[in-house]
Amino acid sequence: MELENCVTRYFISYSGVKLPLKLVNELADESHLENRNTYFRGCYDADQRLMLLEKLVYGDVELRHVYAYHANGTLAEAEITDADGEIDVLRFDETGAALAVE
Repeated sequence: MELENCVTRYFISYSGVKLPLKLVNELADESHLENRNTYFRGCYDADQRLMLLEKLVYGDVELRHVYAYHANGTLAEAEITDADGEIDVLRFDETGAALAVE
């Protein structure tokens, strides 16, 4: 996945449980991060789709989501890495329905 052309933005939290997660309460710029113990970093593509989400706690990545999309804009894949380094990959069809785990 190509993340070099993404725009990085910072947030206080997220809302909902449906993937991709929606980051909320955007911080104006990186200067607001030095006083925060926990925050979220999101990387958005040119179509404003969230491609990468990271939860940072005391500077360490505790949660990471990497998203890929179908041509129609629906979520195709979510690669989720937890604090222990365990990776789960979820796949979705072009309607957004979850596909069976192989």
